[in-house]
Amino acid sequence: MPFAINETMGQYSELFMLLAAGTYTVAFIAFAWDLAKSSKALRAVDLKAAQAEQAPKVPVGAGVATAGAGADRGADRTESHLAGPAGRAERPTSASARQAAGASGAGQTADADMRYAAERRAPARVAVALTILGVLIHGAAVITRALGAGRVPWGNMYEFLTTGAFVAVAVFLLVLIRRDLRFLGTFVVGLAVIMLTAATVAYFTPVGHLVPALQSYWLIIHVSIAVLSSALFTLTFAMSALQLVQAHRQKTVAAGGADKLGFMRLVPSALSLENLSYRINAIAFIGWTFTLMFGAIWAEKAWGRFWGWDTKEVWTFVIWVVYAGYLHARATRGWTGTRAAWLSIVGYLCVIFNFTIVNQFFNGLHSYSGL
Repeated sequence: MPFAINETMGQYSELFMLLAAGTYTVAFIAFAWDLAKSSKALRAVDLKAAQAEQAPKVPVGAGVATAGAGADRGADRTESHLAGPAGRAERPTSASARQAAGASGAGQTADADMRYAAERRAPARVAVALTILGVLIHGAAVITRALGAGRVPWGNMYEFLTTGAFVAVAVFLLVLIRRDLRFLGTFVVGLAVIMLTAATVAYFTPVGHLVPALQSYWLIIHVSIAVLSSALFTLTFAMSALQLVQAHRQKTVAAGGADKLGFMRLVPSALSLENLSYRINAIAFIGWTFTLMFGAIWAEKAWGRFWGWDTKEVWTFVIWVVYAGYLHARATRGWTGTRAAWLSIVGYLCVIFNFTIVNQFFNGLHSYSGL
């Protein structure tokens, strides 16, 4: 009878996972739609502004002045509505100010603080609501998996990947309360869909018992911190990738080139992305340090040694070294801008390599992938 209950819970978990993946997919489309729609609206505003500048000047009478003032107020209201995450337009209204903004690579609608706007865009509201619904369904899938297994659901690659995707989206939504990171929604939710798809297609493992070495309270301590740190690294990976795109765009606009990435105007400047990514990476690095420490303590209790140069242990340390180098280089050596972004991306690629290649193709004491 207990086995039947466990199997039923496992089936419920699989169903919830599929529903969560479907909800995330719709949320991803809504986030992408928001970027595309807002970009189109911003281009329309700029086109009208350019046409107004090219119009011939006429004597301004009292009636014309009144009409012009009303038109200016209407334009101000339009630009305020399209201001995006910051809730205010940063596009200058005069030709000279607009030229100065172009020279500095400005032209964004997101401010450096990335605070919520007073007015929300409808597609973005729908996308966030769908993401909340998806994370609730996803949470139900993780809980039912845990109930079916009779333990924490972190015993194999399938469980680690599905739980990691849940934590990544949950962290994104929690940060969204304080900072307007809706511009990351397309990337974070898209990564969650990829992770759930990979877990179901490539790494699916039926509900089962843990191997003896994993039957320890250290599993909860060690793996929970690793999952949280990996989720934070996922956010900073998305930010670093956007930083590279935004830096290239700002450089192109400053050189007088055409702005072919209009949707990036809804994203903060490359500097703002870099600063926030650096702060989150610092927190994630502390978590990864505890992951390494607690893993060594667990290894001593399970195998009688703190360090044995197992492949998994080595790559966990490699990840720690890469992110330590990133933090040190940026804080003391002046490695800012694209160099810092590339270091952050390399660190996340090491995380992916550790989770996929090392778990699947390297035999060792950590071969618990379940495949």
